[in-house]
Order: sequence, then C-alpha cells, then structure tokens
Amino acid sequence: MSTMYAALLRGINVSGHRRVPMAELRTLLGGLGHEDVATHLQSGNAVFRSASDDEGELAAGLERAIQEHFGFPVDCLVRSGAYLAAVADACPFPAAELEAKQLHVTYVDKPLDAARFASLDADAFRPEEFRLGDRALYLYAPEGLGRSKLAVALGRPALTRGLVATSRNWNTVVKLVEMTRD
Repeated sequence: MSTMYAALLRGINVSGHRRVPMAELRTLLGGLGHEDVATHLQSGNAVFRSASDDEGELAAGLERAIQEHFGFPVDCLVRSGAYLAAVADACPFPAAELEAKQLHVTYVDKPLDAARFASLDADAFRPEEFRLGDRALYLYAPEGLGRSKLAVALGRPALTRGLVATSRNWNTVVKLVEMTRD
C-alpha cells in the first residue's frame, strides 16, 4: 500500500535566491524512490507516492537530498493527501466566499498550542483573523498577505521559535488536495 504526499518546501525560489528548479526537484524525489512525482508552481510544492508512512522521515530524507544536491539547507514538511484534505475541510473561514489571496494556511511541523499565541492581541488586527488547527494555522487577510499586519505579527520570532512553518494561499491548498487524491 502506498500513500500520496505533498512536500512543502520553505523559502525557495524567492527573488532568485535558494534556487530549486522544479524539474530537478522531481528528479530528486524520483531518485529517492518515490513515484507519481509532480510539482505545482515554482514555490516548492511537490507531490509523490511513497510506501512509507513516516512523514517526518520522508521530510528528513528530502532535506538531506536537497542539501547534498543544491548545497544549501531547505526546511521541508511532508503531509499526506488525507491530511491536506482534512485541513481544507476544517477551514474555519468561508473559503468558497473569499478570494484565494485572502485566505492562507500555514503548515507547521508540530502541534500548535493556543498558549503560544496568547500574547497576541488579535482584536487589534481586525478585520484580519487567524484560527489554529492541529498543525495548521488559518489566516484571513482581506487585503492579501502582502498587506497583512497580522501575518507580520504571527511571524515574529517569539511566536515562531522552534517551529518549521510554511504558508500557502487557498488556491495552492486546494490544488495540492486535488493532486494528492488517491
């Protein structure tokens, strides 16, 4: 039995830095023994099929391969298609009524604890809002991520210390669910 996964790479291909061409990423994933490899956009989204059921080890293996091949570290999160679908289904905001640029999901490497965010005065950022999932944070930013003051506040080191996190807009969330459907 094998499972479809998405690999979410953090901080690549931004302004020409930490360049990871998607064709090379597909080849790298295939070289790790994964099947049905495909990529989406240039921002570090890949899907693949694997017999492994250990997301952490899949991510660690990809991180090692990227370091060896490209010569720089890249944090990776690997999530099953079923998990991605559950995150999309659990969205606390009316996704169908919003523009994709208004809604984002930040995937993190470990469960989120509300206490981590207790110091943040969420009311000060209205109409922007965020909600916590288990290993996902949902952000509603009506003016888009580029203008979001809440996104900046959520990214402060005091709130993100010890986390590997990477964000995707709603279009990408939905596309990755589609691409990882068994």
